Amino acid sequence: MAKILLHGTMHVTIFEAESLSNPSRPSSQAPQFLRKLVEGIEDTVGVGKGTSKVYATIGLDKARVGRTRTLADDTAAPRWYESFHVYCAHLATHVAFTLKAKNPIGASLLGVGYLPVRDVLAGDEVDRWLPLCDDTDARTPIGDGGGKVHVKLQYFDISKDRSWGRGVRSGKYPGVPYTFFSQRQGCKVTLYQDAHVPDGFIPRIPLDGGRSYEPHRCWEDIFDAINGARHFIYITGWSVYTEIALIRDADRPKPGGGVTLGELLKKKAGEGVRVLMLVWDDRTSVGMLKKDGLMATHDEETMNYFQGTEVNCVLCPRNPDDSGSIVQDLQISTMFTHHQKIVVVDHDMPSSRHGGGNGGGRRRVVSFVGGLDLCDGRYDTPFHSLFRTLGTAHHDDFHQPNFATATVAKGGPREPWHDIHCRLEGPVAWDVLYNFEQRWRKQGGKDLLVQLRDLAETVIPPSPAMFPEDAESWNVQLFRSIDGGAAFGFPDTPEDAARAGLVSGKDQIIDRSIQDAYIAAIRRARSFIYIENQYFLGSSYCWKPNDGVKPEDVGALHLIPKELSMKVVSKIEAGERFTVYVVVPMWPEGIPESGSVQAILDWQRRTMEMMYTDIAHAIQAKGIDADPKDYLTFFCLGNREAKSAGEYEPPEQAEPDTGYFHAQQNRRFMIYVHTKMMIGSYISPD
Repeated sequence: MAKILLHGTMHVTIFEAESLSNPSRPSSQAPQFLRKLVEGIEDTVGVGKGTSKVYATIGLDKARVGRTRTLADDTAAPRWYESFHVYCAHLATHVAFTLKAKNPIGASLLGVGYLPVRDVLAGDEVDRWLPLCDDTDARTPIGDGGGKVHVKLQYFDISKDRSWGRGVRSGKYPGVPYTFFSQRQGCKVTLYQDAHVPDGFIPRIPLDGGRSYEPHRCWEDIFDAINGARHFIYITGWSVYTEIALIRDADRPKPGGGVTLGELLKKKAGEGVRVLMLVWDDRTSVGMLKKDGLMATHDEETMNYFQGTEVNCVLCPRNPDDSGSIVQDLQISTMFTHHQKIVVVDHDMPSSRHGGGNGGGRRRVVSFVGGLDLCDGRYDTPFHSLFRTLGTAHHDDFHQPNFATATVAKGGPREPWHDIHCRLEGPVAWDVLYNFEQRWRKQGGKDLLVQLRDLAETVIPPSPAMFPEDAESWNVQLFRSIDGGAAFGFPDTPEDAARAGLVSGKDQIIDRSIQDAYIAAIRRARSFIYIENQYFLGSSYCWKPNDGVKPEDVGALHLIPKELSMKVVSKIEAGERFTVYVVVPMWPEGIPESGSVQAILDWQRRTMEMMYTDIAHAIQAKGIDADPKDYLTFFCLGNREAKSAGEYEPPEQAEPDTGYFHAQQNRRFMIYVHTKMMIGSYISPD
């Protein structure tokens, strides 16, 4: 059967199943009418594998796009009644509903119900009982052939999406639907390029009203926010390193700026400010492994530094949900991370728009979010110096993980770090605060959160930070990727989760709004999309199976690359210009020859190959004279720095004939792009 493109949205419900047989249990050999009795005897006397937990997944052929919770009460006739909002950009022959029984290691197949894609293309609602078959042949019944699953599905093709390619038509745009956090109005957003911008770096950029753009400085503003807090300072990070200094520019000194981050936080806690920190627990940084761990996050050092102080620092691991196998649990706890980088503080009120007062002592919530961890290796400027700052700003903050023997004593190049961050004021700042409170209540241990209701006379409730008519007023929506294992208060039932803009998995509730926001933005874009990202890989279900790699084994299933190529294809078919620009590092951070770096580079190559293949076929079908790179192009950033007088002279030398040595000789190196950013054209002329 030929594969058919499904590009749009599916609304799917899995109701129930009947007459299931688990081949891993002796009861599967019993007649159907005796099976329940035999299973009860198995559970009572301990014969077989005991009580099974049954779950169902939704797949477009082998690409999984949804899964239910597990049920243990009636494994022969489970009743889920779970609904799913599924984005799709897949070539498939069937929508496959796979039923499995969870085991300590892996799972046992109970059967697959196949719904042909051609049956849903028209967009009509399909409500059907599907017979359960083998996972290799849609025509071969599994077991005794009596099992079946009840599903309902309706497909909405992208051509019927009224927002497709129409941008954002007005300020009344409600935001991305089906998400946990709603769009907030009347917010103020301050955008940051890198951790610091020196005076005079950016040429004059004129703005409306005769004004000029004034660049902001991220770590300076974070220092001021922490230093000015009176009631609470909340921080999350993949890494937080106490020995860094936030203020380093000799031309822009600040009172009290000559302290480390650790000293600043201890000082504020000593003043009575509640300082709470959630730092990812790198579980490879204990035991026989090196203290830094595989990721060198300093998590143990940071916790030990604050031990016995008034700063409350908690190391929080990525805890697996209750549904994974033993192997999956080990993978999650040692390989997956907490990646949020957040600072939330109480802050003084801004001066009024007429220049008077500071709010009469009232306080408000201000939040910082983005890509910059408060740790070593992150302080940089748009100059992205390789050698010239090794005697000053980077002498005690030398970061070069791409060469095994690199040290400041042996000299540069250091690894330049390009990133973005933002400061949020107004109602959306409270969403960031609520995210922290959810995480602290789940993994923070003691209930140490400041009760803002006790500060009602001091801290103003969520309210607009800007006047609606102000040109600097933003509509802002917060997105994240997190599950109930790390956030307190998620609903328990799939029905309540769906109403809250969440999705359900195997015994876990998930917020996947980052992916959904990307998809919504790509589908609305009008003429271009610009992306910066640390990695660019995904949509592995469309990769070519070659060189011993089976795409279904990779698991990089998110839709973003395929959505981008489908967007370009649609524009080619319509005879319209559209270009996707992607900026990535030359290679992922780490030793270039290592297995992990080479694997990621290979996956990125396969992703690019898939996208360019889609675009080339569209160009050929349209019969136009064009190059696929006219529509999709990738960039890497680098720097080259001539030697200057008075430059830092390292006392030691790099090992000859190594990558480190050659990088020194050539005075050049890549700029590491850590950003996760997408910009598109969304203003509609009509």
